[in-house]
Amino acid sequence: MIVGYESPKWLGKCPSCGSWNSFYEEKDVEKKGTASRKESTDAVKLNEVVMNKTTTRIKTGIGELDRVLGGGFVKGSLTLIGGEPGIGKSTLILQICNSINLEGKMLYVSGEESAEQIKLRADRLKVDKDNLLFLAETDIDNIEAQIEKHDPEFVIIDSIQTIYSDDITSSAGSVSQVREITARIMKTCKYKGITTIIIGHVTKDGTIAGPRVLEHMVDTVLYLEGEKYFSYRILRGVKNRFGSTNEIGMFEMENEGLVEILDPSSILISNKESAGSSGTVIIVSIEGSRPLLIELQALVTQSFFGLPRRNSIGIDYNRLTLLSAVLEKKSRVSLGNQDIYLNVVSGIKINEPAIDLGICVAIVSSLKNIPIDKKTVVIGEVGLTGEVRNVNLIDKRINEAEKLGYKKCIIPESNKKYLKDTYKLDIIGVKNLSEALKALDLA
Repeated sequence: MIVGYESPKWLGKCPSCGSWNSFYEEKDVEKKGTASRKESTDAVKLNEVVMNKTTTRIKTGIGELDRVLGGGFVKGSLTLIGGEPGIGKSTLILQICNSINLEGKMLYVSGEESAEQIKLRADRLKVDKDNLLFLAETDIDNIEAQIEKHDPEFVIIDSIQTIYSDDITSSAGSVSQVREITARIMKTCKYKGITTIIIGHVTKDGTIAGPRVLEHMVDTVLYLEGEKYFSYRILRGVKNRFGSTNEIGMFEMENEGLVEILDPSSILISNKESAGSSGTVIIVSIEGSRPLLIELQALVTQSFFGLPRRNSIGIDYNRLTLLSAVLEKKSRVSLGNQDIYLNVVSGIKINEPAIDLGICVAIVSSLKNIPIDKKTVVIGEVGLTGEVRNVNLIDKRINEAEKLGYKKCIIPESNKKYLKDTYKLDIIGVKNLSEALKALDLA
């Protein structure tokens, strides 16, 4: 089986697989013969493996970050943090340096900014740590020498795409450079038991730049998400060898840096002016294992062109067009000559199907100009036949709505049958989209 193709010079198209721009320059390392191969270790019984109970967690002092990490950084672990430019990665790193309680030294390595630039940000964030060292360097050999010299307990690399090795002829940020640099950092820090954070740039599609193997090499991968023009940020774990990836942390960007949001639902629906107006509905989304009450707004207006527009912010466009078709076919709602605009308030992006019923309700409410009771929440997935399907973690969603003072909750009938607790708010179970519209006086 062909696993690659080698060429002494760069080619635009690979003769083996036919793909374009797939050639990468790598150093040709002479392979060792079988005679010099080291003896392999013996296999052991898994039941006889003794667990290391001395593995300790290092609390960061930031509750939302500790939640995502599963209790803090594991000593000697390698964590990768990715995010778009300007989203707040470097700000978060400096806040970690300021809040974490370590007796040893911390080394901040930056290949993008000078000491004066980092100092300005540190002063703004009120970072005051005598054990925090700074190094403006891009050569991995010099970085390793400084790690050997100062023997830090905590190392930060900002960012991995700016560091290079002279052993590889390609430029910094290339596939071979990123892979080699990460491997050397991991070898040095794992051997010395140094907790390490590396920051990675992201591509246009939102993934961390460089080879995919980069995410496989590290212990934890975190993404800092959010719109640059909104103040809210979500820290999401997509890989964690020492904990769950079902947790998120929420922050708000302010002058003093990223501030934790301990009660996100009350923040995301704090604007009461739009509550109770047509086209506005409150939905309950699950982000990680945390329920969030979010305001969803729809605007339906008559189209004066032959092709009506469908536009959405924070929700998949294809989902909007699909649900619009279901409303027309199954609920006899005429939308063929209507433009539909859908928006998730506060710049939050939602992907889960439990918000389908809320989208449909908001569209009909705006179309008929009938407001929905501001103390009502809507939960449910809508199928192509118009049925309202059950959703997961329904008790957790209802508990969050009840805690914030909501009086009525529209949920799937299949979920209502198996509720574990009793609630003070009025719970209405619906089997299909038509029943949901009747329950809200929208039919």
